Amino acid sequence: MGSMPEKPRHGFGSLVSGLQEVCESGVTKDLAWRRSQLKGLLRLLTEKEEEMFDVLRDDLGKHRAESYRDEIGALVKSVNHTLRNLGRWAAPEKAQAPLVSFPATALVVPEPLGVVLVFSCWNLPLGLALEPLSGALAAGNAVVVKPSELAPSTAAFLATNIPKYLDPRAVKVVLGGPEVGEQLMEHRWDKVLFTGSARIGRIILAKAAKHLTPVALELGSKCPCIVDRLDSKRDTQIAVNRIAGGKWSLCAGQACLAIDYVLVEEKFAPALIEVLKSTVKRFTATPECMARILNEKHFKRLSSYLKDRKVAASVVHGGSVNPKTLTIEPTILLNPPLDSDVMTEEIFGPILPIITVRAPLKSIHPQSLLVKRILLPLNSCSMHVWALFSGKEDRG
Repeated sequence: MGSMPEKPRHGFGSLVSGLQEVCESGVTKDLAWRRSQLKGLLRLLTEKEEEMFDVLRDDLGKHRAESYRDEIGALVKSVNHTLRNLGRWAAPEKAQAPLVSFPATALVVPEPLGVVLVFSCWNLPLGLALEPLSGALAAGNAVVVKPSELAPSTAAFLATNIPKYLDPRAVKVVLGGPEVGEQLMEHRWDKVLFTGSARIGRIILAKAAKHLTPVALELGSKCPCIVDRLDSKRDTQIAVNRIAGGKWSLCAGQACLAIDYVLVEEKFAPALIEVLKSTVKRFTATPECMARILNEKHFKRLSSYLKDRKVAASVVHGGSVNPKTLTIEPTILLNPPLDSDVMTEEIFGPILPIITVRAPLKSIHPQSLLVKRILLPLNSCSMHVWALFSGKEDRG
């Protein structure tokens, strides 16, 4: 079988050494093998589509449309793209040789790294398990996938089905909690891919440093949306549609790329808020179309933001919570205190603060925004503002 139950007592030394032997045998390097694994992923995504809808609904309350758009459909598109380009990506490329080596020629030859460890997250538990898996397989590596224990139905689905569709010699699924992740990181890997919080990312990076293992971290941040101007009703509606989609359509705001707060010039705020309120009502007319909060712990964290008196006073839309269904109504805040938890921590939920500024946004330096961000949606027709926030303008 290609999956392994939690075995913290015995460690994973034999698992890692077995995968290293598979890599050394040259099996995973063969281009035909790589294509067969990608085609196996496509069969999994096609034949088990209904089961995937079910496990995502069970873990996160996701609607079928959201599950297909953000995970299953996106994966099918990505794997097909990889299959179409794999031959070109794997082919050697000519390189310029130094004069001292004349008359020799030089090539850059893509080589597999070896054994890759993938830690997937709970908010996109299929997409961010199978997407890095497909890339690692396409590059000719053996892979261990550690699904998030916070999405148990999806994790069990992956452990059951990956061995049926992929080569169980080279692809393993390890189930378990944080202690299993720590045990896995005690071993030497050729690459570690992690998606999750900055707190766990620091632990992963510290443990990887012992073996000088290269690590790719996909972490969260407070991603602001900058609204520079609203010239017409059409512009306002377009901006609002993008804000609503960027905040509430992806796992109810529980995503690292979700808009964390909106920064807008004071004179545009009333129009923006009014259209945003009516649009949210229209978009959420069917509540079951939006995912629920992951679990009670995360629900209490988000609810605590709204229990702050100063934050509660800033609510201009929504604010209802239901602990039985773990749902929070899409909530809009206007100018909550900048030192409140909702503005100092990544929200990761369906709460959207709107912060107004009196000065034109073009006078605000990007470095003055609250924290480092991984995404900066910008609604502006001003080339000056575009240049400023894209880092192309020197502010002296």
